[in-house]
Amino acid sequence: MTTTVSFTVATADGPRPVSVAYERTGSGEPLLLLHGIGHHLRAWDPVTRILAAEREVIAVDLPGFGTSPALPDGVSYDPGTVVPVLGAFCAELGLNRPHVAGNSLGGLLALEMGRTELARSVTALSPAGFWTEAERRYAFGTLRTMRRSALALPVPLIERLSRSAAGRAALTSTIYARPGRRSPEAVVAETFALRGATGFHQTLEVGRGAFFGEDVKGVPVTVAWGTRDRILLRRQGVRAKRVIPDARLVRLPGCGHVPMNDDPALVARVILDTSR
Repeated sequence: MTTTVSFTVATADGPRPVSVAYERTGSGEPLLLLHGIGHHLRAWDPVTRILAAEREVIAVDLPGFGTSPALPDGVSYDPGTVVPVLGAFCAELGLNRPHVAGNSLGGLLALEMGRTELARSVTALSPAGFWTEAERRYAFGTLRTMRRSALALPVPLIERLSRSAAGRAALTSTIYARPGRRSPEAVVAETFALRGATGFHQTLEVGRGAFFGEDVKGVPVTVAWGTRDRILLRRQGVRAKRVIPDARLVRLPGCGHVPMNDDPALVARVILDTSR
């Protein structure tokens, strides 16, 4: 069941209220799961049950995505702001330096949590921030096209397309290598999440300068990349390894940009191995 917690964060204009929606399940050391731009916590559903057998899993809707409200007016969506928000969220829930796994935008945030000593291990799945400028423009253009398409499609058409493997591929093949595996209900829900993402444009705007260029020291780090990622090309993983020399670089054969759906067992194993 999704729960929402409210707390205050310090900003240049003083304390501001923030609310974050999350789901919590399982037992063991805490593991925080962070989704990508335009997605929501349901992205982790294919691996949650596997992870929850060994970890207390906390999947969140990032501010401005899913059912989490937007950040207050004037509060930036850049990692330097969102990571302290996630730190305050963890403190509110009594999570002391959880393991963190993130995908895409969530991978960038997870690495920043590791760098700032807010995480005890980091698994970054196709993380943002290791692109060239040309690759960033390509990725952002693809994301904007996905958003426009989601907004343009009538709801009855989205629901009708979700009922066939070909329709699910039309809706989600940009992020999944195996879109037919996604359930109709999940495809509809994530299309609606993309349509309703109040933080989408602000996140892309600040993302123009989002390059991850510092090492992450003192915690285990795994960077994993799907071999069929169509948004952030897998050569960016080699750059990530140069920036974070002690990181383990893992290939995810046959997986797309959001690999949890394409190979749940492999993704769960990579996350659990890192957190051990």
